[in-house]
Amino acid sequence: MPKMKTKASVKKRFRLTGTGKVRANVAYKRHMLRNKPKQMKRQARGTTILCDADATIIKRYMPYG
Repeated sequence: MPKMKTKASVKKRFRLTGTGKVRANVAYKRHMLRNKPKQMKRQARGTTILCDADATIIKRYMPYG
């Protein structure tokens, strides 16, 4: 039986935590940052944990994750 492939886009954008949750970068921090509030930019630092509904979709694309 051949190995299943991991989606390349998922491989680049998401990581799994030790407990199996999906960690992702925060959105809306690439451009036009002058127009965004300082609090929003501060909270967008680092990474975030995806909700369960989104995490199940992402986990389908990473069979060995």
